[in-house]
Amino acid sequence: MDTRTGLAVSGYVAGVVAANVATAHLGMWSVGFGLTATAGTVLAGASFVLRDAVQDVAGRRMALVALGLGCAVSAWMATPALALASVAAFGLAELLDMGVYTQLRARGWMRAAVVSNLIGAVVDTFVFLWVAGFPVTTPAVAGQFVGKGWATLVVIAPVLAARLWKLRSDLSDHAVRG
Repeated sequence: MDTRTGLAVSGYVAGVVAANVATAHLGMWSVGFGLTATAGTVLAGASFVLRDAVQDVAGRRMALVALGLGCAVSAWMATPALALASVAAFGLAELLDMGVYTQLRARGWMRAAVVSNLIGAVVDTFVFLWVAGFPVTTPAVAGQFVGKGWATLVVIAPVLAARLWKLRSDLSDHAVRG
């Protein structure tokens, strides 16, 4: 396994496990706007982008292996209820994320990541809250969406910034040569 693959897989597995451990030990916390979410929500949101990275560097099969490993370790480290909810939510959400990401990837990374993460976040939120026994209410769902949104922004923002920097540099080089 090369370094990029190792880093992507390790980051993804760690994100899945950390999301469950945080929720098991910290419960609910503020995500802003007067909303709360499970403590692992932000980490769960980041995991969708990390799964996309695993798929890009190592393929869909490795993304599935990493998902299984993350769920297995979570089952060992978190409560049984959270482990079951995690397997159900991550499994379904990540498979949908993978399907959407795979279809859209040829049209650009940003589009594929944002759309697939949005779909994954919706499915993950409802399935996780329901199976784990958390309330599936408007404030709970909104809190989950805000938390996952923060995570997606934190992971995607540096990529967007780098792309804008490159575009600016390319335009500047073109103007100098023009």
